Amino acid sequence: MADKTSHKRVNDILFGPLERPALQWLAAHMPAWMNPDLLTLIGIIGAFIIFAGYVLSGSNPGFLWLASLGFVINWFGDSLDGTLARYRKIERPKYGFFVDHTVDAFGQLWILAGIGLSPYVSFSVAMLTLVGYLMMSVLVYVTTFVTGEFKISYGKLGPTEIRVIAILANVAFFFGGIRTIEFSFGTYPVYDILILAIGLLLIGIFTVTTASRAYKLSKIDERRTTEEK
Repeated sequence: MADKTSHKRVNDILFGPLERPALQWLAAHMPAWMNPDLLTLIGIIGAFIIFAGYVLSGSNPGFLWLASLGFVINWFGDSLDGTLARYRKIERPKYGFFVDHTVDAFGQLWILAGIGLSPYVSFSVAMLTLVGYLMMSVLVYVTTFVTGEFKISYGKLGPTEIRVIAILANVAFFFGGIRTIEFSFGTYPVYDILILAIGLLLIGIFTVTTASRAYKLSKIDERRTTEEK
């Protein structure tokens, strides 16, 4: 098995050419009292703000802007904590990997619960999308353990792109209100369909990638067994 403390990080995202220099600049200009743990906490606070913004949007759509602010705060804390640790050369590989990704799962629970408790997306659809996200998380972590490659982007999409999509969706929620599409088998909110599509896409990527990876690992093990005979 791969050494989890020296894995290769793969983050080939669409906004990478913009995000990476921005994170490096922020890390270089962080005050001395700011540390990775505090940034992780800021990321969690951002998730709670997102939750509150979505829940309160039921009484006033203006709270969608609060949810969008939460996504920015969540990005700041979640994306910068590891960058700051690497910049200052104060990495704690095992602790950092464990805390960063368990906290990430906790934050996603609150974010998608908030979306499901808003008037724009049904709770069941939001929870299905959460399942898809957690399945992808399992895939990433198991792949890291088995191959040593920590791949957090698929098809140029990563956490940053998902946050941008969410903010754009909030703008659509605010200006477009609750819209529905009528099918022969029923009428469904537009945003339910969009969020459901994202959830099914995540589950689909998980299924295809898992099958492909399992096949490749099987061939590797077969060659190793043959060479050892």
